[in-house]
Amino acid sequence: MLRRIAQSLPTRESIQTNRWLRWMGPALTHPRLWHMSRKGIAAGLALGLFFGLLVPIAQIPLAATAAVVLRANLPVAIGSTLVTNPVTFGPVYFGAYKLGDWLLHRGDAPERAPEVLEARLQQLHETSATPSDVTSIGGHISNIWGRITALGKPLILGLAILASAAGIAVYLLTTWVWAAVIWLKRRRRLRERRQTIR
Repeated sequence: MLRRIAQSLPTRESIQTNRWLRWMGPALTHPRLWHMSRKGIAAGLALGLFFGLLVPIAQIPLAATAAVVLRANLPVAIGSTLVTNPVTFGPVYFGAYKLGDWLLHRGDAPERAPEVLEARLQQLHETSATPSDVTSIGGHISNIWGRITALGKPLILGLAILASAAGIAVYLLTTWVWAAVIWLKRRRRLRERRQTIR
């Protein structure tokens, strides 16, 4: 299983030559960033999911930087940012918006919810209308950020909660599953040893 995961992850060479990550230089050569350990993989998955869900842009550089600082598995951190992609982006952000909106407006009358959502979507549509000459990366980033902030506090709150909960849950689940697999292997070996002694 670990071999299959390792084959699907980015290689050391592809990460070190990546134009967005090569500025880290020698920091990318630390052995713990490439070691397939329980803590490294759990931390890499948690960081990748956290940044993949929390921010719509620059997910890979942010996850890679955090992995280098925390000595998490770098390929796993980069690979798990793909939790948000063109297929999952819409449902994830809609769900995050609904969660944040529910938390912020729990006391509001339920019949107002569709009107509020429609007004927010209209505001989003208005802010997404951009001039055709926006070609710089800064202009593109500010355009995306403008679209996201048009939805306001509910989306940001929902994304923060979703990203934090997913990161913590995947860290704990990975650690638990890894420990359970090791325990089962040891138990099976012990049983086999007892049978050979008999």
